[in-house]
Amino acid sequence: ISVTTGVAQGVSEQKKQNADATNQTRMLKFHVDVWVDSKQRKGKGAALHNNIVTLYNDKVWIEAQDRKTGWPENDLHHPFTGFYIAYPDDNRPFTRGLVSTISVDPPMLNWIYIDKDTYELKYASRSGSIQHHVGSFDWTSEDNGSKITFDEFEGFVAVEEEPGGEWALYFDMDDDGLKSRRKGRKAVEISLVRRVITGQE
Repeated sequence: ISVTTGVAQGVSEQKKQNADATNQTRMLKFHVDVWVDSKQRKGKGAALHNNIVTLYNDKVWIEAQDRKTGWPENDLHHPFTGFYIAYPDDNRPFTRGLVSTISVDPPMLNWIYIDKDTYELKYASRSGSIQHHVGSFDWTSEDNGSKITFDEFEGFVAVEEEPGGEWALYFDMDDDGLKSRRKGRKAVEISLVRRVITGQE
């Protein structure tokens, strides 16, 4: 890369980073609800629609939502409560990361990432996430109710970990329906919908 091109790329990356830093909308915390296309709302797909994304045991899950509180029916599991922010890594270009609290007390933050081997969505500290796919995460629009994307693609898939069991969140990195990762398990394509938490300045 020529010096001129290198400088231009560096300036472009810095502009992206500065724009993100000043975009307070990206810093608004939100929960994530699950939306299933009407064509897939049959059987298990129907049961996933309007569920909520949660974090526990180092993984990202999909489970039933209490319609009154907007929180998981299982109150032992922490709802995704996060926002967008630049991922701190000098060895890669500007990458928009996604963080979430993983507990209420203490209110610890972790990075959401896609496991490079299994394509599962997980969470960890920077040191635990840096070797994996950490972004860029984005949205389809800045409006409440917009959908989450990864590398400009809505490729999220719910996978039933065991028959009749829990559903984990994956990303279809190869755009092949997770054929090489499903191992015969039931999978449903889903969208992740931002639900901005009210009362934020």
